[in-house]
Amino acid sequence: MSITLLILQTQTIGKPITAYLPVLIFFVFAVIFAVMPIILSRFLRPMIYSKAKMRPYECGIDPETEAHDQFTVRYYIIAMLFLIFDVETIFLLPWAIIFMGEDFSFTKFALLEMFVFLGILIVGYYYAWRKGALDWA
Repeated sequence: MSITLLILQTQTIGKPITAYLPVLIFFVFAVIFAVMPIILSRFLRPMIYSKAKMRPYECGIDPETEAHDQFTVRYYIIAMLFLIFDVETIFLLPWAIIFMGEDFSFTKFALLEMFVFLGILIVGYYYAWRKGALDWA
């Protein structure tokens, strides 16, 4: 009886909550690392505001219009199309690396799968082109 009690006592040296102590320390340092520069910059920066400093600045050129001018929605459509198709084409690199390997056993299936993927991309570009989303004017 005393041997099993001794074994049980040696196995439960720490409480389960102590396993989270490194995570808590990491979280505290992460918060300090993120918040401290903001607080320090608030106290260390010079607070000199002038009319010239508060003007909008666009690449060294004085702005010609107000900041609240409306942009055409086509700009945002092209930006979203670029992001969508760019993220999709990122998947081509891992496929090409695996396809070049010597021990790749399902080559025909992977090649067919990539042609289907590229076909979907081409159909998407064609659809966007026919809808006029790629026209700037």
